[in-house]
Amino acid sequence: MAKTQEKPKANEPRITNRKARRDYQLLEKVEAGVVLVGTEVKSIRGGRVSLDEAFARVVEGEVWLYGTHISPYEPASRLNHEPRRPRKLLLHRREIRKLDRALLQKGLTLIPMAVYFRRGRVKIELALARGKRYVDKREDLKKRDHAREMARAARR
Repeated sequence: MAKTQEKPKANEPRITNRKARRDYQLLEKVEAGVVLVGTEVKSIRGGRVSLDEAFARVVEGEVWLYGTHISPYEPASRLNHEPRRPRKLLLHRREIRKLDRALLQKGLTLIPMAVYFRRGRVKIELALARGKRYVDKREDLKKRDHAREMARAARR
């Protein structure tokens, strides 16, 4: 009997870093795979991931993710993973070199924007970003308020 291709589930979680858009100006996005253990994958499927304090670095030609909290998987008991351990990210060599050159610029950092599943594999969307200052955040609020007022006026 032939194997059938499994369709991606609509209820698969997509965990996003909501603070990132507010605190950073996003310059470029890259998708990367993640090296995980089985209990981490099961916790991610359950949506038990926090990207709030996470960031990535290039260390000796490899990209590593730090500060991501993946909660322990309850049924695993003693075979569980370390929640905040550094995790290796999988990228092509030329992408790593490009990111490394960009990170040498002052003020740029690599932050995770989202964790999601693609064809059964866990992927992380990374963004090359520059931190916003308080003034920049206020500008964004003004633009958003102005756009909201224009939409209200157009509806009337």
